[in-house]
Amino acid sequence: MKRFVLIVLLLGLCVSGEVFAQARFAAGEASVLPGTGGALPPYPLILADTKPVPTLGPTVPLPVMAPELALAIYQRRSAQQAAALTSYSAVTVVRAELPESAQQGEYELQRRFEAPHTLQFTPVRYSGDGFVKSNVITRLLQSEVDHVQKDDPALTAIAPANYKFSYKGVSRIGDRLVHTYQVKPQKKRMGLFKGRIYLDAHTGSLVRVEGSVVKSPSFFVKHIEFVQEYADVQSFTLPVHVHSEAKARIVGRTIVDITHSNYQPAPSTSSQMAQQVPVL
Repeated sequence: MKRFVLIVLLLGLCVSGEVFAQARFAAGEASVLPGTGGALPPYPLILADTKPVPTLGPTVPLPVMAPELALAIYQRRSAQQAAALTSYSAVTVVRAELPESAQQGEYELQRRFEAPHTLQFTPVRYSGDGFVKSNVITRLLQSEVDHVQKDDPALTAIAPANYKFSYKGVSRIGDRLVHTYQVKPQKKRMGLFKGRIYLDAHTGSLVRVEGSVVKSPSFFVKHIEFVQEYADVQSFTLPVHVHSEAKARIVGRTIVDITHSNYQPAPSTSSQMAQQVPVL
């Protein structure tokens, strides 16, 4: 959830579920009635010790939470996730474009995180302009690694210590009913933003974060805006898509889209601390 910082660190110019229960019904074993010649009768066979499968009615929707409750649950789950998420792997695809020069590139990588300060990217494939790869995407990835290795996540967490929250009402994102909150940073500090967050009105899960960075990470960057989408993966809430646009003094407008898929999260099972792993 604090991963929007990967956008905040872009370019030297740049700016980072619930468990689905599976129900299985066991089928009763059939037996042959005496006098039938070994053939099954032409009607359904119900054994005396077989319990009938219940008829499932329509799913009852969860109640809508009060805005204060949804925000409190989100903040509690965020803290729990920070403590419980030992590691995860995912497939990351970074697409970058420089509209003024018509240069672009796409980089697919295997992403591996191990708490608390390890982030590693393994290249899979790249297509596009070499300048975009070395001066936009690789710098972006390295800046995210640096952030994970060196920065304190508590300083950029979407929490009362860093932000003021103002409720703005109910809206929809796709088929999800969400509570909308305006957020303003308590301080003008690197990694913080001003904008909005959207929480699922039924569960309190983070759905979207959007806004602009309040402090430019570099003299060469004048403005950075981003939208980051989240999804519930098992018991964790993780980013699945980030779109950002930055205005840079040398390369002009920079557009970056990052998608994460095939998450394999691992809950905490021991207190073993991960060692630092370099990027690329």
